[in-house]
Amino acid sequence: MSVTEWTLAIRPDKPSDCKWAIGSSEPSPHVHNKWAPPKFGVLDNILDHIGNTPLVRLDRIKKDKGLKCDLFAKCEFFNSGGSVKDRIGLRMVEEAEKAGTIKPGVHTLIEPTSGNTGIGLALTAAVKGYRCIIVMPEKMSNEKVSVLRALGAEIVRTPTSAAFDSQESHIAVAQKLMDEIPNSIILDQYRNEYNPIAHYDDTAEELFHQMDGKIDMVVAGTGTGGTVTGIARKLKEKLPNIVIVGVDPEGSSLAYPESLNKEREGEAYHVEGTGYDFIPTVLDRDCIDKWMKSEDGPSFAMSRQLIRQEGLLCGGSCGANVYCAVEAARHLPAGARVVAILPDSVRNYMTKYLSDDWMIENGFLNPSEEDELSLQWWHKLPVSVIAMKDPIIISSSMKCQTAMQIMNDRNVDQLPVVDTDGSISGAVTLHNMMRKVTKGQAAAQDPVSKVMYNQFQKVSVDTSLAVVSKMLDHDHFVIVTKGWQYYDDDGVHTEKQIVFGILSRSDIVHYLMNEGSEETPPKVPLTNGFH
Repeated sequence: MSVTEWTLAIRPDKPSDCKWAIGSSEPSPHVHNKWAPPKFGVLDNILDHIGNTPLVRLDRIKKDKGLKCDLFAKCEFFNSGGSVKDRIGLRMVEEAEKAGTIKPGVHTLIEPTSGNTGIGLALTAAVKGYRCIIVMPEKMSNEKVSVLRALGAEIVRTPTSAAFDSQESHIAVAQKLMDEIPNSIILDQYRNEYNPIAHYDDTAEELFHQMDGKIDMVVAGTGTGGTVTGIARKLKEKLPNIVIVGVDPEGSSLAYPESLNKEREGEAYHVEGTGYDFIPTVLDRDCIDKWMKSEDGPSFAMSRQLIRQEGLLCGGSCGANVYCAVEAARHLPAGARVVAILPDSVRNYMTKYLSDDWMIENGFLNPSEEDELSLQWWHKLPVSVIAMKDPIIISSSMKCQTAMQIMNDRNVDQLPVVDTDGSISGAVTLHNMMRKVTKGQAAAQDPVSKVMYNQFQKVSVDTSLAVVSKMLDHDHFVIVTKGWQYYDDDGVHTEKQIVFGILSRSDIVHYLMNEGSEETPPKVPLTNGFH
């Protein structure tokens, strides 16, 4: 079958067959658990510690942001595996066992995930005795990978840029593995009814009882949408006037109306575990009264504030939810009660948003004035002061042999790789390509997509040399880009990026040695014909 004819065997965006709606008198066709208050004492195993997470007042955030209403946080990172997804990992396995679909020691559990569902599923698999394979995009943190491996899960990584319905996506790769591995199953968080039911039966009941039935607004992020759907359906039955706010990151397509969703080129957002480029089957957008789009910068800043002021060791999407909760609650009077869901813990992001260097490199934090780099005369200069050669760009389908010949002929060590639509998909280096070819990990006739770096640092021409220098402490190169505005025939506007050049540590050293010093002011920034 050709690439153009290929389609997903099981689509994660298939409209739900469930006919239930808010106010429906029809009985549920699904199996429901009756909620019970938490028990104290010795647990039979760690799975018994999933659920009944604490609800905490955010009085310091309330005061700092000038809110009149009361603000609360549902701390889902207190679940056994550290996230809200532990609930559905356990529930999907339990229901499949009840149905006789799976048995420990016989079946292999496969799941495409951004990481947290994988950890919840791997935790359940470890305790119950299942083989577990997790398929996740490269964007997801190394901390998640380490936890998954410690739990005994096997991990397959896929390109972050792959569309959900492409052959390279984590969803498609998981389905391919299921076809190849005997007695394997995808429980499928995108389509499994027990994703939202886990929150309908338990999470929402916990909230209702913890808040004594007095809740005016709940703010929750949307990934698969199971959390917000389950919570919304149950609470709207009990509290018809409650307002449900769904949080969706800029660059994602889950919000409604569609006009809220704006396309972005390249990696759209850094906050993990939230947002998708399709509408998952389990997401019921009719349950959501208001959508808010979140940005990376304010989300990470709020997560750090939650740690510093409230002592809540939470992840980046928690900051997105609380930031949006604050904005949504500004008009509410004293006595109103707002709950924000905090999905996961800081454990997964120790080398990401918790790291000052990572925040600086990604433009979310300015270098400290006390930083050694800030004492140098060149630290505030933009990347554009360095005379970069006009970039040589290759396609992802070019053969490795051809790419190596180009690099030898043009005396360059790295080449940016672009897709057919012009978007930057990666970079290849001569050293890495030759190493893989000589070790038999790639052939000279293979496309460069097989040996390219999918994860790379990308900066704009206006990024400071201080920030770039920090990146080059642990990366061999950065790709320098320049944005431009594109309007199609219908006047629809999108932002595009073109490759301006590739920068390495030696380029900065060469500039410092030849262009200036503390005594000699630097020359006027070079423009490379763009200004």
